[in-house]
Order: sequence, then C-alpha cells, then structure tokens
Amino acid sequence: MPSDSSGDEQSKPQNGGPYEDDGLSWKAPLEEVKAQQRLIRSPNLKDPGYIRQKAQKKLWVRERIEALLDYESFNEVGSITGKPTYNEKGELVSFVPANAVTGWGRIRGRKVFVTADDFSVRGGHADGGIFMKAPYGEILALKAKVPLIRLLDGSSGGGSVATYLTMGATYIPGLAGLGRSMDTLGAVPIASALLGPVVGLAAAKAAISHFSVMVKGLSQLFAAGPPVVKQATFEDLSKEALGGWEIHATNGTVDNVAISEHDAFDQIRAFLSYLPSSIFEHPPSVSSSDDVKRREEELVGIIPRRRARPYDIRKLIKFVVDVDGNPYPGASSSFFEIGATWGRCIVTGFARLGGRPVGVLSSDCLANGGAIDAFGSQKTSKFVTLCNHFGLPILNLVDQPGFAIGSLAERMATIRHGAAAMAALYHATTPIYTVILRRAFGVAGGAFADPEDGTGIRVAWPSGDWGSLPLEGGIEAAYKRQLDAAGSPEEREKMMADLLAKFEDVRSPLKTANKFGIEEIIDPRDTRPLVCEWANHVYESILPQLMTKRRAEYGKDGRPSGYKL
Repeated sequence: MPSDSSGDEQSKPQNGGPYEDDGLSWKAPLEEVKAQQRLIRSPNLKDPGYIRQKAQKKLWVRERIEALLDYESFNEVGSITGKPTYNEKGELVSFVPANAVTGWGRIRGRKVFVTADDFSVRGGHADGGIFMKAPYGEILALKAKVPLIRLLDGSSGGGSVATYLTMGATYIPGLAGLGRSMDTLGAVPIASALLGPVVGLAAAKAAISHFSVMVKGLSQLFAAGPPVVKQATFEDLSKEALGGWEIHATNGTVDNVAISEHDAFDQIRAFLSYLPSSIFEHPPSVSSSDDVKRREEELVGIIPRRRARPYDIRKLIKFVVDVDGNPYPGASSSFFEIGATWGRCIVTGFARLGGRPVGVLSSDCLANGGAIDAFGSQKTSKFVTLCNHFGLPILNLVDQPGFAIGSLAERMATIRHGAAAMAALYHATTPIYTVILRRAFGVAGGAFADPEDGTGIRVAWPSGDWGSLPLEGGIEAAYKRQLDAAGSPEEREKMMADLLAKFEDVRSPLKTANKFGIEEIIDPRDTRPLVCEWANHVYESILPQLMTKRRAEYGKDGRPSGYKL
C-alpha cells in the first residue's frame, strides 16, 4: 500500500493540538486529510471488529487489497469517507470508516477497480456504510471500461434493522445501485471473491458476476442468515450447513472454490488474464514458447476402441492447448477450468492456442457418461454467453451422447434447460471450431456437433460415432417386437448381436465422410496445429470485424443494453 508522507513540519500540531493554520496556504487542511488517512489505514488492534476478523483467521480488508493488486498500485477513492471524532481540544482521536474500501489498482500492469467490504465495521451492514460509496465504484469501472473486482464479506451495504432506529422510521427497500451493476456487467468483466458470510445484497452481487470464487471453510452465501431462517422456517442451521461451498459450488451459484484467500486472488488474476478490459477490446494475447505445430502421439490412442470405455478429457485438452501461458500457480498447461464442481457432465474453461485466448467447451464421459443434464445445460449456457460477450473464440470438443433421461432428468426440467443451451450455441456470433471426438447423438448431439448450423468449421476424429440414437438403444427400440419374440434369453442375446453386426459397417465415420456428412476426418495428432492456425486467423481477420460492428451497435457512449447470465 502507498505510504503516507508526514507533511510540512511547520504545519504539525503543537502540544498535540490541531494543526496550525498559517492563513496563507492549504497545508493545514491537507495535514488533516493525511491524519485521517493514517487512522483509517492503520488497523486498530483493540477494535472488537478487527479482533473478530483476525480470530476467524481472515485477512483485514486492506491486507486483502494489498494481496490482490500489484505492489503499491492501489489509489483509493473515498479515502476519508466515515465519521471522525475530535476531543474538546480539536484533536482527532478516532475514526469509524465506511465499511467499503474502493479504488483503482493494477493486476499484472492492467488497470482494475476494486470494491472491498470491511466486515470489521458493523459486519458489513448498511448502518456501518456510507450510502452509494460501493455502487459509485461500480459506475466508475463502467465509465473507465476496466475490470471490476468485488471482495465480498458481509451484506455489502444491505439492510440491517438497526438502521430503523437511526432513521426513526422504516423504509421501502431499494436496490442500492444494483441496477447500475447490471450495466457494468454488460461492459466489463466482473469477478467476485466471497471471503466471509455473504448475505442479501452481497449474495446478489456474487451471482451477478462473470466469475465468482468462494473459500472453503471461510465463506458462505445465503439470501438470509441462520437467525432469520430459524425465525421463518424453524430450521436451526449453521452458516456452513445453510450456505457453505458444498452447497453453492455444486449448484452453480458460484463458479470455483479456493483453499485460501490468496488462492481466491490467484484465481481471479488467472480469470481476468484471458479477458479484455471491456467488450470493446480484443482478449489479450501473450507470447508462447509452445510450438503451434506440436503433434502429440498419445492423442491417436486416447479414445478407447471399445466405445463404452471412458477417458480423461482434461488430459486430452492439455495435449491440445498451450503448455505455457497460464498465470495460475502450479498449473501444467494454459487450461484454466471454470465450474469444475458443478454441472460436472460439461467441462468449461479458458486456454491459449499459440498465445491466443479461447474458451474450451467439452463433455466429461466420467460424469453420467457425459449425458448432459439440467445443471450441465445451465453451465453451457452461461459459459457460451460469457465467451460470446467478450469475444473469445470457442474450441468445441464434442463427445455428447445426448440429454440425460429418466424420471430425475424430467423432474429437473432437463429439456427446458437444454433448449436454452442449444439457443446459446446457435445464437453465438463468436467463431467456434468444432472437433467431434466421439459421440454425437440425438438433439443434444446435433446442437453441440453443429452449433453454427452448417456454417462453422467442423472436423471429426476417426473415433466419431453419431446418429439419431446410439445403436445399442436404438436397436432395442426399432426391433423390440422381434427381440421380445425370441424363445429364450440366449436367443434374444444372439439376435441382438447379429443386428449389431449388421449395423457396424454403416456405423463407420468414413461412410459419413463419403457422403460429405462430415466435412473432414483428421488425424488426432493434427488437432493442435489446425486449431492454432484457426485461432491465429480468427484474431487477425475475424475478431477485428466483429469489434467494429460492436462499437457501431453500442453507440458513442458505449453503454450496453445489458448482459444476461
């Protein structure tokens, strides 16, 4: 954090009194500002709020900002917002700051804006805050077109009944600037770290983010805390049982989980490194030492010949994308996964191809065989919308057996959520490169295998297997009468094997390629060279045109019409 200068010696107070005013300059008022800043920026080790913060093994708000941003890059906005107290001699004796610290800073040299809750001041509630300070910061991020980072801990300016006594009346609740947050969401990346109990308005802010990460054992999220829940529903729950990471990192309310506050900051830095500062800029490219023509021998056998056997999709992804260029500590490639703990049948994340950022979309055959369920559909919709909004091309690796089926899938409204995912894919204008790795069956398979309705680039591996239904289940449906008429289970099994043998020849993806039903079948080892060449072309020739069109559509003020998660 920047150090405070002591100022002109002549304007220092004499005998502990107020600063002397020479009547000629503004030195005395400036010294008063610096005195207030010194009080605010130095923790009061005897303050109950600070003691509670440390007892819970949490960083103080200014320690968090220092850990997140580049060294000494923080430039505070509203540095003396709060309530100073003076004694009868006019001496400044204490200062109760607003419970939000806001300001500009840099992450790896790039300008950002930070709004950080100070839970040590009235637990982050409205009666410890200063009206519109945090929302004002979000407006500044929108105007400056820089990423916004929220460090959430408390209600982030949300309500507290104690305010009623201060006001002498109750009030109709407002959104406390949340409407303008929607505007900011439409123009710049927003990342939120949940660093304690996040409730009410703060919970809404966490959900209204492009990326959110909560810390195991430290943060919780809920619409209302345990005391309110107990009064309303008679459930006596701890904070963790009500809204811990095992709940919200598995239902999609938050994207990622961190093991510490510092890990959360690392993930935010990694997330932002792939995105532009605003929708009016290109995603940032970096130099890469990884050969764009690298051919991985292991890819030729990574898909098992026996179709029912699984494989590791993350290992496959890492063979294709850059092995360098990921700022996340300990990563073995440029792949930064988003949402690994929810919608697990779908894999999403950012990576680089020849230094160019791309979104990566695929399925995980280890989770429900890869069949896409309601959560997987929601995850797909959110991720495709995110990439489309910020101009990231999508590498689409397809192994999609179809929508999840059965009574649970129907109760979860899988088809309704699946239709939203299909719409997101179809309406995306960002370039998509589709590689069919293995399966593409039914409506879901069609949506993923042909997201641009015949206009996008698409290739397949020789392991491709597609159709309206998987053969095994399809034969059961098409030949049910004949199979049921078999004299014994043994005869039925033989009949099934004979039917499968008849279909095996036409199942070959080469037959489809003969009829130009698939544009090209490639050697899996050529995947990286091909997609790297595509990414380079997209960034040089396609994205500039899309960016010109976007600037024209958004007008001179650059204010977007909104962004939908």
